Amino acid sequence: MHKSIDLPSPPAFAGLAAGRPLALFLDFDGTLVEIADTPDGIHVPDGVPAQLAALHRALGGRIAIVSGRAIADIQSHLGPPHLLMVGSHGAEIGEAAKGTKPLSDASRAELAALTAAWPRLLVETKPHGMAVHYRQEPEAAPAVFTVMDDMAAREGLAARRGKMVVELGPKSANKGAAVTRLMAAAPFAGALPVFIGDDTTDEDGFAAVAAAGGYGILVGAPRPTAAHYRLADPEAVHRWLTL
Repeated sequence: MHKSIDLPSPPAFAGLAAGRPLALFLDFDGTLVEIADTPDGIHVPDGVPAQLAALHRALGGRIAIVSGRAIADIQSHLGPPHLLMVGSHGAEIGEAAKGTKPLSDASRAELAALTAAWPRLLVETKPHGMAVHYRQEPEAAPAVFTVMDDMAAREGLAARRGKMVVELGPKSANKGAAVTRLMAAAPFAGALPVFIGDDTTDEDGFAAVAAAGGYGILVGAPRPTAAHYRLADPEAVHRWLTL
């Protein structure tokens, strides 16, 4: 990661590629939309689906949403898909997964005890795992970390900590691996990759585009990061993406 956390704003979107085709990878929560108290509480600003469709056309299809949300969840907020979507931290690429991975009886019992002790926790089922949101129960964080780490070890999954959430998912899936896979094939191959994200789970994406000669753009407050540039908030992201 960069030593300095005071990153500059990125160059103008239109000129960033400097004659080289551009590939754009966008996180969703905290990047395209403001984070809400609950996953279903987000608001997609007017014009965002149209803006994404315009970017898809301008970039020759070299754009993807890369999110921790399931693909079906993203589509429920953005409407009919106009571009490639990567969901569940890379466990889903292009197609929504069907069904869910069941937890063992021991893990279900441990999770039930956790939510009984902290009733304002929000448990979200995902195609390849699950997540526990503790935004409404911030004091529960140590207990959530312990239980989710135990469950990850028991189920053979990875526990990923984000902004007021811990998610369980496949060990092999992360946003960086998904970006690397996409960059190896058309239409992304040979393009200059740019990854925009806000959370610690986006660091794998920043590292992947940097390894391919591209740039990461952090959204939000300064912090140690592998990104090269920073934008203040989702509104600044939308302004920067204006064609």
